Amino acid sequence: MSAARSRVWRATSTRTSKFYGRKIKFNFYAGQGAQTNELLGGGQQEANNDALRVATSIKAFADMSATTEPYGDALSRDKVLNFGLPYLSAQWFGQRAPYSWSLATDCTLVSEATAQLGVAELAGKKASFAGPAYINKQRHFAILAPDNPWYQECVHNALNIWKSSGEPVPSNIQYQLNLATLSSQAASVISKLKADNITTVVCGCDPIFPVYLTQRAQEQNYYPEWDVVGVALTDQDIVGQLFNQSEWAHATGVTYQGATIPYQATLGYAAYKSVRRDEPANAVNIIYAQMYMMALGIQLAGPDLTAANFERGMRSYGGGTGEFGTWGFPNGHFTPTLDGAEIYWDPKRVSTYNGKTGAYVFSSARYTTGHFPKGNFPHTPYKNAR
Repeated sequence: MSAARSRVWRATSTRTSKFYGRKIKFNFYAGQGAQTNELLGGGQQEANNDALRVATSIKAFADMSATTEPYGDALSRDKVLNFGLPYLSAQWFGQRAPYSWSLATDCTLVSEATAQLGVAELAGKKASFAGPAYINKQRHFAILAPDNPWYQECVHNALNIWKSSGEPVPSNIQYQLNLATLSSQAASVISKLKADNITTVVCGCDPIFPVYLTQRAQEQNYYPEWDVVGVALTDQDIVGQLFNQSEWAHATGVTYQGATIPYQATLGYAAYKSVRRDEPANAVNIIYAQMYMMALGIQLAGPDLTAANFERGMRSYGGGTGEFGTWGFPNGHFTPTLDGAEIYWDPKRVSTYNGKTGAYVFSSARYTTGHFPKGNFPHTPYKNAR
């Protein structure tokens, strides 16, 4: 994370017929804000200044670099469409309608799906996917997530679902999104989880923290079930391969993505190669999907491009299931994914995505929130997988 964040904004000008005579124009500038500070709860004034510049000096219609809550909030207040916020709640997006949108599934849906699946399929049963010392012990849960208030809002949403079910409520263990201290935080978190005899860790984590968590867990001879909640790419092969494999062999959970396909067959890769000969960055599909989402709304807005018409256009989108999961934008939805599938990690399986060892296996049909089936989690542990 850099000290100064690079802002990327989008404007429109007249040219092509595909957007009713408009053309998407890309512009870049260096902002005052720092993503690190904003994720740690600071930097609001700098975010406000950047948003004001985008709205009044640059006069952008939309900004694609709204990757923190302070900046997305500031852009919304200045009536600039913004994209990129990571896993904020449906209520948060609704309060800023129609300006804030994101590729990342809103954490209200994530927390509801994870809690409902936990209550229906895991609670009151044995920890059948745990490692030594915990396998087939009665499950005891802990939810692990950043301490930011906008993430804790959705943690409490999940805890309320557990409370209403009558099942014992998981522990709420928080950590700070501070790259410099993640390693030391991981050691203390693992010590607490082990001391509390937690068999099942519901990991609503960023993609870096589990690198340290799984290493520290192995060092402390702690092998719980790792419950993947489908956020921050932790449900993707390329990220799961970074984690300690003796630990991640006990990972199961949910993904909102579509079936895994080879990297060179992805839409983002194809789009990049259509205009350049070199190889794209690993994030090309995330960039492509969010750009597609913005372009979709601009086209569906019709000839009069306003934020209100952008939202109306998104509501009219027919949706469907593909590489990025099942998309649709019914009322109240400002993120695209509508359903998920159950997965487990197989450290011996070769990934379809990049040909490396370690891959998630889809083990269920796709379900919308509230419709995950009751009963045992229908996974085959990796040691019995073909």
